[in-house]
Order: sequence, then C-alpha cells, then structure tokens
Amino acid sequence: MVGFYNYTVILTYVGVVSAVLGIGLAMYGRTSMAIVCLMISGFCDLFDGSIARTKKRTESEKKFGIQIDSLADMICFGVLPAAIGFSVGLTKWYETFALIAFVLAALIRLAYYNVTEDELEFSENTRRVYYDGLPVTTVALIIPLIYTLRPVMKNGFLFLYAMCLLVTAAAFLLKVKVRKLGMKGMIGAALIGLSILVLLIVGWNCVAA
Repeated sequence: MVGFYNYTVILTYVGVVSAVLGIGLAMYGRTSMAIVCLMISGFCDLFDGSIARTKKRTESEKKFGIQIDSLADMICFGVLPAAIGFSVGLTKWYETFALIAFVLAALIRLAYYNVTEDELEFSENTRRVYYDGLPVTTVALIIPLIYTLRPVMKNGFLFLYAMCLLVTAAAFLLKVKVRKLGMKGMIGAALIGLSILVLLIVGWNCVAA
C-alpha cells in the first residue's frame, strides 16, 4: 500500500476525521458541534508531534510526517473554519471574500512551513524554535473563543467572525517570530481549550433556558 502506516500518524488521522465530520455538521447547520470538532482536531494536533518523536523513523517517514501533518492542518484549520463561517451566515459576496482569503492564507502559510521545515530538519539538522507567522493551528483556540460571543453579540457576530478570519489570515502571512510551544505550553493550551469548551457548554445551556 502507498504511504506509511504506524502509530505516529494515527492522531493526525483522527484529527482529519473530526474535521471532516465538522465540515459536514457545519453544512447541516450544526455549528456548535462543528466547533467541538475543530477543538478535537486542535487537541490531536497539539500532541501528534510529541508522539511521532517517540519512534525512530527513517528520513522518508519523517518527510511523510511533515507533509501529512500540513495536509491535515489544511483540512482541520483551513477549510473547517471557513465552513463554520458559511454555517453562521457569511454568505454575501463581500463576506465570502473573508472565507476565501482565510483559506488561501492558510494554504500559503502551510506550504511555506513545509519548505522551511524540510530545510531545517534535513539540511541544517536542527529543530524549529520559532515559527514565521502565526501557526494555523491556533484557530483551534481562536475560533471557539470568538464563537462563545455569538449569544451575546447576535447581529454583530457575523462582522466579528469575518474580521477574525481576515485578521488571522494576515497574521498567518506576517513574517514575525512566534515561539514554538514546549510541553508546558502545550498542556497550557490544552487547559485553555478545555476552559473554552466549558464556556461553550454554559453558553448553550443559557440559550436553551
């Protein structure tokens, strides 16, 4: 079979499955569940690199890991947030511009990451300490946090979501140094994600009441 199959990529695949389910849920108007799927994909991405480094891999396996991770990120953190935007009501032509700009920026950012990661790991034999631009995976925290404001903002939420996508897209492409998270940082991000999930649940209950 084409590809590499071992436990180092399982978490990446789980994240993709969650994202595909999220896209489907968004298209059926189940936006809140799509947000949960986005967060699940974020949790998977947070720790898949750490799991991959527990196995001694060939150079081909490492390169496959880099490529498959970015392809997965495109689905999870490029396409899914745009699908969520469409689900919440960004359907006018000028709002569609925000969705397209976000997806294109994520695509360019991930392609650039692949090139620089390949140079670092296989040419310079060093590990990345800083990212150039905002990593696309941060939307797994940004989008759910913005979504918690939906019950409060009501009519203004569409504008907020569109602006969030545009600002985030610009941050993807700005050549600024963003320090890569260590294990403590990843645990902190996971705790923030859990806190956001609790806020979402509380918000849903308030709306239902």
